[in-house]
Amino acid sequence: MTALIAFASGLLFGLGLLVSGMNNPAKVRGFLDVFGVWKPELIAVMGAAVMTFALAFHLSRRLRRPFAGGEFHPPTLSVIDARLLGGAVLFGIGWGLVGLCPGPALVNLLSLKPEVIWFLLALLVGNRLAHYLVGPARQA
Repeated sequence: MTALIAFASGLLFGLGLLVSGMNNPAKVRGFLDVFGVWKPELIAVMGAAVMTFALAFHLSRRLRRPFAGGEFHPPTLSVIDARLLGGAVLFGIGWGLVGLCPGPALVNLLSLKPEVIWFLLALLVGNRLAHYLVGPARQA
């Protein structure tokens, strides 16, 4: 049952990305172009995602355990430091240059476009480099 719920959740997430256009790099870059020809349509998508997560997170605090898992893993890091800010800046630069973030890139992987495959390979290499050069995040 856990695998079925995970599959259904991933399918719903992927379909939401497709329907909203979050997997379209041109649409995302248009959203990020606030000083040019700005296309604000994705605000609704992001706002809905934030509200859905906030509601689910709030309701999850009332549960003893997840519906389809062993235990909750609440965030333990609470410090806004140079590591977090640097990672956010790098993520934002990559998102702006390519017009994709990891979720939509995985959805676009099915297109077999070389630029999507290269993006995901670079993402994995960057992740591993950060892990080995900077190390995993630790509680302060």
